[in-house]
Amino acid sequence: MNDTERQARWALPLEEKIAAGKAVVLAAIDRFGPDFWLAWTGAKDSTLVLWLTREACRERSLPMPRVLTIDEGDPFPEIQAFQERMVREWGLDLTVAANTDVLSRRPAIGDYLAVADLSPESRAEVARAGFTGEGFPFDPESPVGNQLMKVAPMNGFLRDNHVAALATAIRWDEHPARANEDYESPREDPPHLRVHPILHLRERDVWDITRSRGIPFCELYAKGYRSLGTKTGTVRQSDLPAWEQDLEDRSGERAGRDQEKEEAMEQLRSLGYM
Repeated sequence: MNDTERQARWALPLEEKIAAGKAVVLAAIDRFGPDFWLAWTGAKDSTLVLWLTREACRERSLPMPRVLTIDEGDPFPEIQAFQERMVREWGLDLTVAANTDVLSRRPAIGDYLAVADLSPESRAEVARAGFTGEGFPFDPESPVGNQLMKVAPMNGFLRDNHVAALATAIRWDEHPARANEDYESPREDPPHLRVHPILHLRERDVWDITRSRGIPFCELYAKGYRSLGTKTGTVRQSDLPAWEQDLEDRSGERAGRDQEKEEAMEQLRSLGYM
């Protein structure tokens, strides 16, 4: 997608942006049927993808796709409670994937993990991340932690369950590493298609749609968080609700996220991160 095309999509009226997102979802449903899944973190963007899909399915009398979330080992309790609520209220068919090898050790953030003590599968993921040391502090937002706790369980689930396509909630304006993505993006390991229904939405669009349509969202956004990751790896940058902050400041949305991970985004995405 070139810059001219991106600019044209950003300039669309809000209703046309919503329609474009639904069209991306419906194309994937028509092509892949039950082998098309939705990735959902409980954050604002992926919840909007859920809503777009739910509305599109309702309009076409189609069953809602199944939903995948990742337990990376350091969740906000508020996010967990929000997801539990949405599963009940929207009747979502939710599956949780996790690295049980690491989580079975019940590590706290900062606990030392020796590579030699990990399972062969986890050691292989550590090597894929380019880590060559003998051990590291547990942190799902670090590059090696991201690979172990997010990418590996997601890819393992996709592989084991023969998922053909997965919708994610990335946006062009969210991070430079995502600025050149297309609505459909093939992945090789495991082989599947990434589907991106809200690429063309800006952060302001997300909140305009969410609030005007009464879409539920996690309470943390009302307390000043603009972007949500792990509990330890995310800090609040303002006391204002997210939608009242300077959303045109593109550097601000992910400023509260772990910056080592943000700086390594290109590498992480090459390994399978969203």
